[in-house]
Amino acid sequence: MCGIVGIVGNQDVAQRLFDGLKRLEYRGYDSAGIATLHDGEIERRRAEGKLVNLAARLAESPLPGTIGIAHTRWATHGAPTEDNAHPHIVGDVSIVHNGIIENFKPLRDQLIAEGREFKSQTDTEVVAHLVSRELERGSSPRDAVAAVLPKLHGAFAVAFLFRNQPDLLICARLGAPLTVGYGEGENYLGSDAHALASLTQRIAYLDEGDWAVLTRDKVEIFDRDNNPVERPIVASGVSAALIDKGNHRHFMLKEIYEQPVVVAQTLASYIRPVEQKVALPDMSFDLSRIERVAIVACGTASYVGMIGKYWIEQFARLPVEVDVASEFRYRDPVLLPNTLGVVVSQSGETADTLAALRHMKANGVTTAGIINVPTSSMAREVDLLLSTHAGPEIGVASTKAFTCQLAVMAALAVNLARAKGKLSEQAEREIVRHLIEAPAAINAALAHDEEIQAMAHTIAAARDVLYLGRGPDYPLALEGALKLKEISYIHAEGYASGEMKHGPIALIDDSVPLIVLAPRARCSTRPSPTCRRPRRAAPGWC
Repeated sequence: MCGIVGIVGNQDVAQRLFDGLKRLEYRGYDSAGIATLHDGEIERRRAEGKLVNLAARLAESPLPGTIGIAHTRWATHGAPTEDNAHPHIVGDVSIVHNGIIENFKPLRDQLIAEGREFKSQTDTEVVAHLVSRELERGSSPRDAVAAVLPKLHGAFAVAFLFRNQPDLLICARLGAPLTVGYGEGENYLGSDAHALASLTQRIAYLDEGDWAVLTRDKVEIFDRDNNPVERPIVASGVSAALIDKGNHRHFMLKEIYEQPVVVAQTLASYIRPVEQKVALPDMSFDLSRIERVAIVACGTASYVGMIGKYWIEQFARLPVEVDVASEFRYRDPVLLPNTLGVVVSQSGETADTLAALRHMKANGVTTAGIINVPTSSMAREVDLLLSTHAGPEIGVASTKAFTCQLAVMAALAVNLARAKGKLSEQAEREIVRHLIEAPAAINAALAHDEEIQAMAHTIAAARDVLYLGRGPDYPLALEGALKLKEISYIHAEGYASGEMKHGPIALIDDSVPLIVLAPRARCSTRPSPTCRRPRRAAPGWC
C-alpha cells in the first residue's frame, strides 16, 4: 500500500512531492517522509501518522532543494515510528521502498557482522546499506545500484537519491509497479500514474526487472540484464485534479453510492441492446475451444471468481477452478491444454495475482483479465483485457470495483455459454434484460440507507458475526464478512448455509448476530419432484 514520488527538477520540489503524496493517500499508510538534496547534503523530514503531521514538520522546517524523493509507508517490518519511516539515509544514499525484501534477514546479518549499524527495523535500510557499501568501494551510483539489485529477492519498487549528485535519481521495480514521467527540463518517478498526474501526462511504465536513471534532461531505462531498452511513452489520461469525497463523509461511502453509475458504464461496454447480445472485445483466440476455466484472484476479487464459477458452470457447462492467488503457484497446479486462465484485480498490480498470471502464461495458458486499470501490468500482459469502468477506487475496502467485476464476469459467462452452444437467443435476451435492470436494482437497494443504519447500530456492539448464503450467495456471505472485518474490526465469518450445523452453530448465542443472504433465486436445474414451492410469474423463479 506504500506510495513513492520522485522529482529531479528545476525548482524547489518539497511542496510538489508533498502534493504527490496527497494523491496517494487512498493507498493507506501510517507514516510519511520527504528527502531533498541541498548544497551537497541530504535533508529529510518524517512523521508518524497522517500527512497533516508531515505538513506541520515542513511548515516548521522547510526543505529546500530541486531534487528529492517522498514516501507514504504501510508498516511491514517494524512499528509505524519515525525511525522506521522512509526515506532512510545511509552514508551518501537515501532510499524509499515499496514491497518486501524477502531475504533481508541474511543480508542484514551479514552487514552487522561487517560492523554496520542499523537505525531502523525495516528491510529497506538493508538496501541502503548495500548501495552505500558499493559507493564506499568506489562504484558510481549507477554501478552500485546495478550490483545490488540482483542480490534482492522479493517484490519491490525502490528509488535512490545520492549526496553530491544534484541531477540524478535511480529507481527500479520487481513485482511492484513503478512509473517514470517526462517533463520539460525535469523528470519524475512515481508508484502509479496518479502520483504524477499534476506533474505530467507523459509517462512510461517500467517492465518487470527494469531500472531507470533520471536526470533533468534524460531518462534511461535498463532491463534486468542491464541492457538499455525503450519503453513506450503514453498519455496517462489521469486527471490532475485531486479526487475528493464530494458531499460524502468518506470515500467508501461515496464509492458505494457510485455503484449504479459505474456498473451501468461497465455494462454499456459489453451489452449490445439493439442485437440483445452480450459482446466481448476482439480476441486472438477462439472461445469455443476452451474446455475449462481457472480463475485466480485475491480477497474480494476471489469472491467474484467464486460467483463466476457458479455462473460459468451453470450457463456454459464448463468446469471451473477458483484459486486464491497466494496459494496458486505453491500447490503446483495442473494446467491442461485449452484452459482459459482468468485473473481478477482492481489495480492490475496485485503481486500474488500478477505472479499467478505469469505462471499460467509460462505454462502456455491463454489468459484473460478483469481489471480496472487498463495501463497496469496485468492489463498489458493478458491475452484478453476485460475492463471494468469503476474509475479510481480510493477506499481501501473494495465496493464499486466488486460490483463492476461481477458485471464483467457475467459478460464472460454469457460469451462462453454462447461459444459452447449452451445458450439460446431467447435465454441471452432474458439475461440482457436482467443486466440492463441491474443498475436500477442497485439504486433501489441504496434507498434503504436508514434501515441499514438502524441495523448497523444493533451489530456495532457484537464481537462476532456470522454470514450465511447458499449458491452464489455463499461467496457474497464471505464478502460481507470480509467487509465487516476490514471496516469495523469485528470478527466475522461467512459460511455456506447448509454447513451451519457442521460447526458454526456451536458459536451462536444471543450476542452473535446472524446475517442471512436469501434473495429470490432460480430453482435447481433439476428440481425435486416433491418441491411444493409456489412458482412466480417469471419462468424458473420461486
